[in-house]
Amino acid sequence: MASFQAGLRRALAQAPRSAFSCRQCLHKTQQIAPPASLISRSRNAFSTTSRVSSSQPGSAATVQRLAMPYRSVYRTPASLLTFSQSIKRAGSSNTVASRSLSTTPAKETAVVAPEAASESSSSSSEVSSFPDTSSKSVAIWLIASAVSVFGIVVWGGLTRLTESGLSITEWKPVTGALPPRNEEDWEAEFAKYRASPEYARLNPNMTLEEFKKIYFMEWSHRLWGRVIGMSFVLPAIYFVARRRVTKRVAWNLLGIAGLIGFQGVIGWWMVASGLRDELFSPGAQPPRVSQYRLTAHLATAFVCYSWMLMTGLSILRDLRVRADPAAAAKLANTLALPALRPFRLAVTALTVLVFTTVLSGALVAGLDAGLIYNEFPMMGNGLTPPHAELWDAHYSRKPDHSDLWWRNMLENPSLVQLDHRILATTTFCAIMALFAFSRTGRIASMLPKSAKRGTTGVVHLVLMQATLGICTLIYMVPTHLAATHQAGSLALLTGVLVLGHRLRMPKSTLRLVQKYATKGSPQPNIGSRVTPKQ
Repeated sequence: MASFQAGLRRALAQAPRSAFSCRQCLHKTQQIAPPASLISRSRNAFSTTSRVSSSQPGSAATVQRLAMPYRSVYRTPASLLTFSQSIKRAGSSNTVASRSLSTTPAKETAVVAPEAASESSSSSSEVSSFPDTSSKSVAIWLIASAVSVFGIVVWGGLTRLTESGLSITEWKPVTGALPPRNEEDWEAEFAKYRASPEYARLNPNMTLEEFKKIYFMEWSHRLWGRVIGMSFVLPAIYFVARRRVTKRVAWNLLGIAGLIGFQGVIGWWMVASGLRDELFSPGAQPPRVSQYRLTAHLATAFVCYSWMLMTGLSILRDLRVRADPAAAAKLANTLALPALRPFRLAVTALTVLVFTTVLSGALVAGLDAGLIYNEFPMMGNGLTPPHAELWDAHYSRKPDHSDLWWRNMLENPSLVQLDHRILATTTFCAIMALFAFSRTGRIASMLPKSAKRGTTGVVHLVLMQATLGICTLIYMVPTHLAATHQAGSLALLTGVLVLGHRLRMPKSTLRLVQKYATKGSPQPNIGSRVTPKQ
């Protein structure tokens, strides 16, 4: 009995102060996040404890048994009982380890060591049943889906350039997947087209054989969209049900699936704008879809493509982190350098500029603005058209002309083409300036090699895109050049997105780096500032 009392007194003396606090006080203490410096000191304290106790026989297991209840004391209601039981199991051989643990400051007892953090994250992943990294097959499938969206964007441009978009005057999401199978069906479809404004004003002499050509262009475009939807939704359900993706990627898949369905609705909304009854009037504008709805349709396709691509690349990056956490930690420290922040912000601004230029090009296509001023860099007798032509009161719909400026910017073909020229030239100069910025000063020595290669790739893409744009304008928008120019815009956006992807490492990836780095050899603190060698 006396020995039991003596052991109990030693356990109470070595117990932390928090063991005698009430649960409400412990809950308040747990909500206080310790600073980063305290976390690093706590990590060093644990590693020192292990080194000190390793000299004693059988002390590794002893420290492990002691450290676990010590680190989780704030989460355990019966912390005193757990701690005393650990003391009894440890025996008298753990005097050095127990003494080193008991001398830890009270504030540091709330800090969870990296091993405990990995254990808590793994336990949370077990509760949520989602893995911490997605499968590589998911990444390949997402990138393949993005390639399919790239193809349908180009095919949609061909459909518009061949004036085939208004050949199907109905929207049947299910039964419309089947084309006409006999002459009676073809005659019925042709009769519907003859009742449209486009046939009455632009194609009154079209034959049935000519109609079949434009019909197949629009039908194949719609069928391709259905294939993209089915080939995305069904595998997404399978991957989520089988827990092949993380929880974050599962939400991304849900958002992409919803965006694909929304894109189909926008597509029909766009086509319906070219079938309005007021377009039959001889004084009305030529039968064509609204440039606003065409821009919305193209922008949604670009966002869907970018979302798929970035999600797939993020999965591949997480897999590389798991395969080589040391290299990932080194890259994370490099990207955390303050000197790279201006370059990263410049790439973000460049992405917005490229996307804005794409939307401007969609307005040019919707208004057929590329069929005027087919010369470069001049526009008539000067660099810009006359002022009266740019700000024409004809496009204003209010008596006080308060909408004169923005309606001309969005509806006047002359000003819309000038805006696109200005944006394209600005994009070209910005990319060249970014390339020069990446090769000079401290940026050249700090920038990762992958980012340097990405910058060079963007320069090549913008040179190709500028050449295609000028040739498309000079040769009065031939179909093959115009479709290639549209594909080049998406390729340029892809290059800028990939460059931005190589310059960032989100918090979720940093957590993976920390988790897998702590399992192996000790790594430097992720995101810490590292002074480069002079």
